[in-house]
Amino acid sequence: MTTSAKDHWSAEKYSSAADFVPKLTTTVLSYLDVQPGDHILDIGCGDGQLTVQIAASASSGQVLGLDASQSFISTAREKYSSRNCNFELHDCTHLDQYPNAVDGSWDKVFSNAALHWILRNPGTRVHVFRDAHRALKPGGKLVFEMGGKGNVAEVQAAFTAALVHAGLSLEAAREAKPWFFPSVEWMSRTLSEVGFEVEKCELEYRPTKCSPENTDGSGGLVGWLRLMGAQFLEAVGEDKREAVLKEVCEILETVVTREEDGSKWLGYTRLRAVARKQ
Repeated sequence: MTTSAKDHWSAEKYSSAADFVPKLTTTVLSYLDVQPGDHILDIGCGDGQLTVQIAASASSGQVLGLDASQSFISTAREKYSSRNCNFELHDCTHLDQYPNAVDGSWDKVFSNAALHWILRNPGTRVHVFRDAHRALKPGGKLVFEMGGKGNVAEVQAAFTAALVHAGLSLEAAREAKPWFFPSVEWMSRTLSEVGFEVEKCELEYRPTKCSPENTDGSGGLVGWLRLMGAQFLEAVGEDKREAVLKEVCEILETVVTREEDGSKWLGYTRLRAVARKQ
């Protein structure tokens, strides 16, 4: 994740709102193809669940997870640090400011479900890929999965409408969006322009079932919206946030709910890529 004025993240909140994320990694991990001895840099590692799995496969190699959330990194260090798996607090929009991150020593650079946050700022967007290229050995690979064009489009539209109803201009409501979801064409071109040979770049439409809602109000659709849409909510005063959230839930109700069982599904679209440093 990226640095912001407030750290919204915690392993507990993330698990309640999106416990499916680490479970849906079969394809991207097959593309990563971890080998014993691999040195792997994981950017936007979150609470480290997936990073430590990668480190187990890399056995005699080294894996470093970077994330801008102090809460996530504290959890990762406490639960998952090991002989070949370490975690450091760092804003991945500026990889070049982390010692040894861009020294050309890494076999692979990896990221899962984080780059759509890291790439939010247009001013640092291309630099992230340029730094990933600098981090890799010749022949090394960048492998990632993130939200792609059209990801949770219904949520974006509902939040935008609710913020306009709360008094924001349309431009300000759009600017509150905390993510960047690129197309295959944009991603392929950008990776090529910074020097990568693009081996794969693909979109997958993958409707994803919301986690169960808990009695404390975490989890479920509303828990997902509170956590993932926190920056939308912060675009209005605190006195208006619950009304905005309620409107978004009401707009989405018939869009995301399946009639057969009442379950709620979000329209996830994932972009995956494999790019090699020539």
